[in-house]
Amino acid sequence: MDSIQIALLAFVQGLTEFLPISSSGHLILTPLLFGYKLQDLSFDVAVHLGTLAAVLLYFRRDLIAMASAMLSGARGGGDPAQRKDARLGWMVVIATLPILVLGLPLKHVLEVLRTDDMLIAVVIASTTIGFGLLLWYADVRGSRRLDEYAINWVAALIIGLFQAIAIIPGTSRSGITMTAGLFIGLTRHAASRFSFLLAIPTILLAGAVATNDLLAAPAAVDWSALAIGAGLSFAVAYTTIHLFLTFIERVSMLPFVLYRLLLGAVILWLVLL
Repeated sequence: MDSIQIALLAFVQGLTEFLPISSSGHLILTPLLFGYKLQDLSFDVAVHLGTLAAVLLYFRRDLIAMASAMLSGARGGGDPAQRKDARLGWMVVIATLPILVLGLPLKHVLEVLRTDDMLIAVVIASTTIGFGLLLWYADVRGSRRLDEYAINWVAALIIGLFQAIAIIPGTSRSGITMTAGLFIGLTRHAASRFSFLLAIPTILLAGAVATNDLLAAPAAVDWSALAIGAGLSFAVAYTTIHLFLTFIERVSMLPFVLYRLLLGAVILWLVLL
């Protein structure tokens, strides 16, 4: 990989992981559009670890509060504020369960799709448009009155089931979980925060599976490329999280929906040429 490809892919991953526009789809489309060979799995793992580090750092106080409250609750203690934090932590755990059950079966679907450039492009275009429209509908129809602490175990499972679909490229993990959150009445800010918190165990699990695949089929690794990619994706992702949460209530989901519709249309046009 040359330096331009490394920087481009790291920027794309850092920007798209937490925006509702599909990071996996963009990581596949970017090399196709710019004429690069599809990057190795090791690089995808590295840039995902960069975004994981960003979300861990950004939500470090929330994570410490939730972990402390969950431990305190297990010991039978905790004040009302701690109980809220503990409840949120458990809802993240519950929302992670569907990906544990459905992740590997759906992963095989992704492996099949990645073998055919034409097929993967059509799938990305279709999911980009279809789930973009669903995001718009949820944003318009949702009551947007609840915060993330109002999520119960049923809502957490629903969000987790929606997240499992995001293994299909173009769906967008953050986009589909925000869609589910908006459908159950969360504000845009609350839906986004819960989506970002849910990204932590999800990326950890995906990274563990991908690392196991790498160890099973060892190949030469360009460690400098991985380190640069992880560092750049970290910086871009941290900035993206901050800006997105700052402006999402005022901006709405519409710009991201319009981008998805335009991107999907362009992909289909290129495929059908």
